[in-house]
Amino acid sequence: MSAGPVRALVAFACLLLGAGVGLATVLLHGYGWGLGLGIAATAATLVALPGGWWRRLAFALGWTAVLGVATVQRPEGDYLVSSDASGYLLLATGVVVLAAGFVGLVPRSGSAARAAANADG
Repeated sequence: MSAGPVRALVAFACLLLGAGVGLATVLLHGYGWGLGLGIAATAATLVALPGGWWRRLAFALGWTAVLGVATVQRPEGDYLVSSDASGYLLLATGVVVLAAGFVGLVPRSGSAARAAANADG
């Protein structure tokens, strides 16, 4: 199997992972423990995923896409994301997640970059 289909599959898996973690965070942000757990899971995943178009950015786009859909007004006239401190913290987390996805595109310099390049093969 060539690198193209594998990368696309990895990107799709990271996109789905980001959407799942983002959905759980949005649905549980009204509870203090839910928001904390969602932010912790998001941060741990962003740190664990290597940077690049196919991994960290795909995760971040999936996460923020769910947040974007959740911020639209529902048919009943209310919103899924509350307009209190936890809602604003959730929106700020979305900005940080998207920024972290794009920061992962910046190439690293020095010996760490050479080690990562050798590990990627």
